Amino acid sequence: MFDSKMPILNFENPQWEEDEDVLVEDDVDSGFSSRLIVFNDDVNSFEWVIECFIEVLGHSIEQAEQLSIIIHYKGKATVKTGSRSELVPYCEALLERGLSAEVVTDEL
Repeated sequence: MFDSKMPILNFENPQWEEDEDVLVEDDVDSGFSSRLIVFNDDVNSFEWVIECFIEVLGHSIEQAEQLSIIIHYKGKATVKTGSRSELVPYCEALLERGLSAEVVTDEL
């Protein structure tokens, strides 16, 4: 769960300008053949999505926050890469928590 001392983030009016895509994953170009993609929805709160990314995917709070913002504004984001067999359990766990996610296997 989140600590009450956690800073309040203003997602509706961010205080930065973004000229290009932000790379959040460290291993995007590592040659893995599948990606776990999470899609934006009108149901889940930022706090819940961030909590899911931390608990299920093991992301840091900073990475989880960045991904949630990207998903909100761009409609979707790759949240983890790896083999399909590695990503399917993560995808199922996110789906069980009410997020919209899928594993996409890229053709090499």
